[in-house]
Amino acid sequence: MPSLAKAAILGVVQGVTEFLPVSSTAHLLIGSRLLAYDDPGGIFTTLIQLGSIFAVMWLYREKIARIVTSLGSDGDARNFAIGVIVAVIPLLVAGALFSRVVKTVLQGSVTIIAVAFIAGGIVILIVERTRPHPDIVDAERIPIGRAFVVGLGQTLALVPGVSRSGGTIVAAMLLRIDRAAAAEFSFFLAMPTMAAAFAHDLFEARHELSGARAEEIAVGFVLAFISSALVVRPFLHYVRNHGFGPFAWYRIVVGAALLAAVYWRA
Repeated sequence: MPSLAKAAILGVVQGVTEFLPVSSTAHLLIGSRLLAYDDPGGIFTTLIQLGSIFAVMWLYREKIARIVTSLGSDGDARNFAIGVIVAVIPLLVAGALFSRVVKTVLQGSVTIIAVAFIAGGIVILIVERTRPHPDIVDAERIPIGRAFVVGLGQTLALVPGVSRSGGTIVAAMLLRIDRAAAAEFSFFLAMPTMAAAFAHDLFEARHELSGARAEEIAVGFVLAFISSALVVRPFLHYVRNHGFGPFAWYRIVVGAALLAAVYWRA
């Protein structure tokens, strides 16, 4: 299969899974192995994620514009902006400290990914059944302190298979934040988080981006943008009415299958 076709498939995988609590990074790592797609240092994996971020920025462009233009006059808008900034800090710090270990050790282990899939699915099921009744139903009104704790939950996503959106959403629900508000806050938190990761990896890989490599990244980027744009709103509508249970069971089944594959080959 041509490399551009592989890049297109992985772009769709990225776009569909980025905002679901199923770990887009793990899906890309597994997909790359199945397609025999060479991605040294995970450069392609990180760079095409910006396509998903641009998609959610496009979908929420009116809200972003309203928040930015009303920071001086609207307390909720100001609280939301500060909350996002505060929440992104823990992952930026943890990423700066541990990103090399994550890329060289953790991302190479299918067993770690499988265990993270299963553990994350179990946690989601438990939280769905035991979560306290929400007292925050609007993402713009999440208190700063709770936003910071949600950001701490996002740091767990450094472990491939945990899921950035899953970590933030679970932490938010435990903090009495409504499912839909938790998911929406996770979308907005992804914007600065993934933009920072993109800038960091692009700088590190600036000497390795050949013309062919750039084409593959461009194809993956565009497909990630399109597929994310199609997924975000249906996902938000679904979890508002049905919760995260099906995603939890999906994680457990996929994790078990990965473990079985690892031990079968051993």
